[in-house]
Amino acid sequence: MDIWETLYEKARGEYHPEDVTPFIHAHHVVCALESVDGRIYTGFCIESCCGVMDLCAERTAALNMYMNSGQTQIRRLIAFRDRPPFGEESGMPCGACREFLMQLDPRNRDLEILVDYESRQTVTLGELMPAWWGEPRYRASAEPSAE
Repeated sequence: MDIWETLYEKARGEYHPEDVTPFIHAHHVVCALESVDGRIYTGFCIESCCGVMDLCAERTAALNMYMNSGQTQIRRLIAFRDRPPFGEESGMPCGACREFLMQLDPRNRDLEILVDYESRQTVTLGELMPAWWGEPRYRASAEPSAE
């Protein structure tokens, strides 16, 4: 079993679409990610009648990683609905998730995202965010202060 199959199986365990309440629907998009230390974290989408409270599966998995280990860097990520990613029309993080992952750690630029399960085709977050606006701020925060 390769890492992508392991991630798929972990995420698939979270897939069981359900209405949590008449206002909240969950578990219809799932995610598994591998942190740089090799641990796997999962997450699922939670949507409510008030869109500002929605959380995508990718963000809940990343938050799960951070809350449980303090880590911010991700090595690999898979996200999907009822079947594994099957090309450009599935498996891609939305803009808010891409932005969150970049803000979480600049090294996530190298994060591999599976876009096709059968061929194991991946894309990096950096390829999806080639001229990310936050790079100058990260560089400035890494420079020693002039005191």
